[in-house]
Amino acid sequence: MAPEYQDTEWLAARLRDILEFYYPDGIDDRGGYVAQLDGESGEIYDRDSKHLVATSRYVVNFCLGARFDGPDPWLEAAKHGIEFLREGHHDPDTGGYDWLLEGTETVDRKRVCYGHAFVLLAYARAVEAGIDGTKADLEATYDLLLDRFWEPEYNLCQSEFDGDFEDASAYRGQNANMHTCEAMLAAYEATGQQRYLDRAREIAHALTVDLAADHDGYLWEHYTDEWDHDMDYNRQKPDDLFRPWGYQPGHHIEWAKLLAVLDRYADVDWAIERAEELFEIAIEDGWDDDYGGFYYNFDPDGEPIVDDKYGWPVAEGIGAAAALYERTGTAQYLDWYDRLWAYAQANLTAPEGNFYVKLTRDNEPSPTDDGPAVEPGYHPVGACFEGLRSL
Repeated sequence: MAPEYQDTEWLAARLRDILEFYYPDGIDDRGGYVAQLDGESGEIYDRDSKHLVATSRYVVNFCLGARFDGPDPWLEAAKHGIEFLREGHHDPDTGGYDWLLEGTETVDRKRVCYGHAFVLLAYARAVEAGIDGTKADLEATYDLLLDRFWEPEYNLCQSEFDGDFEDASAYRGQNANMHTCEAMLAAYEATGQQRYLDRAREIAHALTVDLAADHDGYLWEHYTDEWDHDMDYNRQKPDDLFRPWGYQPGHHIEWAKLLAVLDRYADVDWAIERAEELFEIAIEDGWDDDYGGFYYNFDPDGEPIVDDKYGWPVAEGIGAAAALYERTGTAQYLDWYDRLWAYAQANLTAPEGNFYVKLTRDNEPSPTDDGPAVEPGYHPVGACFEGLRSL
C-alpha cells in the first residue's frame, strides 16, 4: 500500500483538497453556507436550502482546516457559519435550533437531537479554534440537550420534538445518540470538563454494551420509547437516508472509532474491546469482497440488503483503523487504514478532490440526489483529521 496515506503532509493536503471543493462557492453572502453542490461538477443546484446538520458540519470542517492547514481562509469561513447558527438557525424563544431554512426563512422548526448533536460538535471545534463567545454557546447547547432530550433512566437521548418542545416523537434512534457521543467527546477535548466525558461514556455503554448484548454485540438502529428494539420500524424502507431498516456496517465501524477515542480519555475496561468487535463486524458482514466498499446495510442473517456504496462508511473506517492502531498497535488496523484509503482514492474521489456521496455496487458514481444536502465533505475531512491526530 502507498505509504503517503500515513504521511501528515499528504493528509493535510488531502483535507485541503476537500475543503477547496466547497470553498469559496459554498459560502453564502446572505448568511450561512450552500451545501447543494453536484458531486461531479461542483455546480450549485440549490442555493437556498440550509440544513442544520450541513451548517454545523461546515463549521466543523473549516475549524479543522484552520487547525491543520492554517487560519487563512478557514477561520473566517468557520466564523461565518457560527454567526448563522446563532442568527439563522437558533430560536431564542425556545433555545432550540431550526432544522431547515430556505435562504434565511425557517421552513421546518422541528427540534431534532441529531441536529443539536452537530450544533454541539460545531461549537466544540469552534472553542478549539478560538472563536469568540463559543464556549458560552457550547455550554448552552449542552444544557439544552440535557434538559430537553436526555433520558437519565436510560443514559440516552430521545430523538425529536415539535418546534415548541411540547410534542415528542415516540421514536428512539441509535444514530442521534452516536453523534451526541461524538459531540460530547469533542466538547471534552475542547474544555477538559469531566461532565462531557461522563455523558459520552454513558451513551457509549448504554448502546454498545447494554443494548447490543441483546443482539450478540450487533447495533440495531431503531427503538421504542422505552428503548426496546423495534425490529419493524422502516422495514419497507431499507434505503432510507437517515433511518434505514437493517444493520449498518458504517455505524458499527463509526462506533469503533468513537470507542477508541473514548479509550484515550476514560478509565474503562470495555471500550477498546467493543471497538475491536464492532470493527470486525463491519468488515466481516459489511465489506464487499468482490468490489470493495461497504454495503449500506445487511439483514439479521448477515445478507446484504442495499448494496450501494456510500462514501461515509469508508471514511469512518479510515478513522476507526487509525484510532485503533494508535490504541492497540495491532498491524491489521494499519493495513486496513491503507486499504481503505486506497479504495477511497480509486473509487470515491471525484475529479475535484471531494468524495462522491454514493456509488453503485460495482463502484460507478451515482447522480447527486435532489433536496437539501447534509454532507459537505464532513466524513472525508474526519478521516484526514483522525489520521493526522492518531498516526
